[in-house]
Amino acid sequence: MATRLRLQRRGRKGYAFYSIVAADARAPRDGRFIEKVGTYNPNTDPATVDLNFDRALYWMEVGAQPTDTVRNILSREGVLLMKHLRGGVRKGALTEEQAQAKFDAWKAEHDKKVQAVVDKGSAAKAAALKERLDAEREINKKIAERVADKKAAEAAAKAEAEAAEAAETATEEAAEEAVAEVQEEAPAAEQPAEETPAAEEAPAAEEEAPAAEEAPAAEA
Repeated sequence: MATRLRLQRRGRKGYAFYSIVAADARAPRDGRFIEKVGTYNPNTDPATVDLNFDRALYWMEVGAQPTDTVRNILSREGVLLMKHLRGGVRKGALTEEQAQAKFDAWKAEHDKKVQAVVDKGSAAKAAALKERLDAEREINKKIAERVADKKAAEAAAKAEAEAAEAAETATEEAAEEAVAEVQEEAPAAEQPAEETPAAEEAPAAEEEAPAAEEAPAAEA
């Protein structure tokens, strides 16, 4: 039975991740499998691999053929390197200690590179976040300035309206006071006109004149 190491799709639409399985080469891609040896999530940066190293190495040593994607994953995780080193041990080219030392050195260098990629990604994300926050702060600052200008303009307009209203009120009060003063002075000016009855006595004097004219007649 030909065995293949391949990916089996999991997850949901728009967010797929995969199981790494050993399956019969004749089985459907997402059908039955013999053993699950790990998972692969390409949605993270870098991609996340959770691998049962020993079982993946076992299947490689018994002749299972990986797909291109799985081969790249196994190479990145060091499975292919360990298979090669163990082949050298079986041939007598290396001791197990030498093979393990070579693998440990490679693993340390590999982990260092992976960590550098992670740190670079984190730094890039932090820089992008800082840039976005700075842009948001600048926008908020401009909005605050516009609001402050609007409030200042409204306050100035209100103060101007209040000043105009106060001036109008003062003008009205001054006019009312002037009218009141005029009304108070008017009766004093009209009082001499009330003494006209003395002038009206003139007809009484005129009435006495005929009596004086009758005196000569009596003398005659």
